[in-house]
Amino acid sequence: MDIGTKIKNARIDAQLTQEQVAEALGVSRQTMSNWENGKTYPDIVSVIKMSDLYAISLDHLLKGKEEVPVTNYIDYLEESTNTVKSQGRLSQTILLATYLGIWAFALIVFWFFISGADAMGYSLVFLWILLPVATFVISLVIGKNDHFGKQKWLMPFAFGVMHMLAEYATFSVRNMIAIGFARINMPHLELVLIGAFFSVVGMGIGSLAGHIKSADKKQ
Repeated sequence: MDIGTKIKNARIDAQLTQEQVAEALGVSRQTMSNWENGKTYPDIVSVIKMSDLYAISLDHLLKGKEEVPVTNYIDYLEESTNTVKSQGRLSQTILLATYLGIWAFALIVFWFFISGADAMGYSLVFLWILLPVATFVISLVIGKNDHFGKQKWLMPFAFGVMHMLAEYATFSVRNMIAIGFARINMPHLELVLIGAFFSVVGMGIGSLAGHIKSADKKQ
């Protein structure tokens, strides 16, 4: 027996109409009809909600009396899970590549287009506006979508180090070149705190927004 027939029989046994179930699940009646007719598959969250709504166990809904799992649906869920994981990894890669691209762009502008007279303006635009804003926005997205799981809270340190290196690879290195490397400048470690601050704020706001969104979906 396919998943569509199982959820249809469970709905009928619960003496509920498609309209009633669709409203409870927050989907259209046509979507319910497509699920029950086997045209499309319900997502696992909807199946769990139907299990509660029909007052039957999830195991019974997916297996039934014959204790045979709905193979096609299980394959569908596995494929969907793999697709979501793949999309998640792609999103993470794009986010990090975007930041690295902005970071590299800032260095290219400094070494190829900035003279001594433009140094103050460059510092303001790139080191104190562009990179902090990029750090905040990307951290916001990471927090909202829970990218990297618990390891996402290591990202503020990484962003902080990159912010410090942006200054070191520009002004500090140019100063050392100007004096023929007679003195080796050390990185300004306090700049790590600046990058980390913007990342923590962005990640915190993003995580809060993600929790609120998840709570709204559960209601």
